[in-house]
Amino acid sequence: MKCPHCGNELKEGYLICEECGEEIQIVPDFEPEIENSITETLSTLAALQEGDDTQDISQTEEKIEEEDIQEQEEIFEDGRKVWMMVSLVIIFVVALVTYSTYAYHIRTVDYQIAKAKEYAANESYAEAIACLETAYASYPDEAKLLFLEADYYYLQQDNDSAINVLYRIIDRGDFPYEDLEEAYNKIITIYANQGLYGQINELLRSCPESGIVNMFQSYLAMEPEFSYVEGSYAEVIPLKLSSNTAGTIYYTTDGSKPTQNSMVYTAPLFLEAGEYTISAFFVNDYGIESEIVSKTYIINLSVPNAPEVDLYSGEYTEPTMITVEGIEGCKLYYTTDESEPTQDSVPYTGPIPMPLGKTLFKFVNISEEGVPSEVTTRTYTLKLRDAIPTTQAVDNLVNRLVETGYLEDAAGHNKRQSGTLSYQFSSVLRIGETDDYYTIYEYYDDGTGMLSRTDKVFLIQIHTGEAAQLGYDEKGEFVAVFI
Repeated sequence: MKCPHCGNELKEGYLICEECGEEIQIVPDFEPEIENSITETLSTLAALQEGDDTQDISQTEEKIEEEDIQEQEEIFEDGRKVWMMVSLVIIFVVALVTYSTYAYHIRTVDYQIAKAKEYAANESYAEAIACLETAYASYPDEAKLLFLEADYYYLQQDNDSAINVLYRIIDRGDFPYEDLEEAYNKIITIYANQGLYGQINELLRSCPESGIVNMFQSYLAMEPEFSYVEGSYAEVIPLKLSSNTAGTIYYTTDGSKPTQNSMVYTAPLFLEAGEYTISAFFVNDYGIESEIVSKTYIINLSVPNAPEVDLYSGEYTEPTMITVEGIEGCKLYYTTDESEPTQDSVPYTGPIPMPLGKTLFKFVNISEEGVPSEVTTRTYTLKLRDAIPTTQAVDNLVNRLVETGYLEDAAGHNKRQSGTLSYQFSSVLRIGETDDYYTIYEYYDDGTGMLSRTDKVFLIQIHTGEAAQLGYDEKGEFVAVFI
């Protein structure tokens, strides 16, 4: 077999020419009729195939178009559903936010207060109080809600409910001081309007804030304060009792229970030697009584001896001087009006002329610590023989002073003063060994009726009625200077 391309003789079984390198295609030889038949058959098949392909393409295109339309419709439908879902979600969110905002707004303090005031303006106090309680449940730190609620109860004349609401502020104990102060002020005002001062006293006594207590001191009745702690003392103590505000302190000194009929404290109590149990209580101007407080004091002091008087009691017919022996560290006092001698009595400074007639003397020694001795008592009766009456002695003196020009008249006028002078008998005095005289004091009246003693002391001889003025010699002894 030869290569159809170059004519080279091919070896058997080779399909590629060794000379030119071309591939050798082996095609069997057909008869012309068979070849024509094959050609016609192939042409017919080609025509049929072409027709089928055209029909399939057309059907495929239609199917694709229908699928596209259906897919677009499905996409649109899905989009519409998504949009509706989104719209619903948006609407729900907006509604939820709107509702939440509204719900929050109606629960705010300002809204509830405004709503409560709106109800109160129409006198619907129950609804107003309900609004405030609703707000307070959410805002328990807002005291203004409770204050407004108490006001609405008060406007309904429900004082107990108003006070109970205000006590909620006090009892919690964690509100600011300003809120506590306002709560106490409102409660006290309600109590005061009802005259319930005892409740005010109890309220303030339990108040832990000293500043608030001080604001309302006048309503408070505290126990009296003692200036000395109870115990033993070696001196007389001036015990003072004091109260927290205006009012009255009642007390006893023997441990008995004081009442408003007991002694009223007005000045310090001087506790001298002995044992004392002082019990006292305070009543303020609103009639509120404090608790009773008692304290015991033991005063251990040396009691001085009683005064020693040189004259015994009895009747005397001659002027006599009364002499009393003093004690070192003590002062001596006496009275002649039957009262008990004290530090306010007449001090003894030297011998005392015995008064004319019957006289009761009481003498006492009082130590520097204020401790009094026992009282020494003497009764003297002085009766002078053949003596002129004391009234005549005074008349004799006035007449003599007019004679000498010392007085202008018996009424006591003189040129040196605008007022008048008067004279009063005092006592009997012995001068020298045997001369006895009435002592007569001079007093000045400036026209107001008030008498003041002058420094002049006059004498009238008890037997002769002769007038003199009391004087002293170079030794300091009494002498009579006749006028």
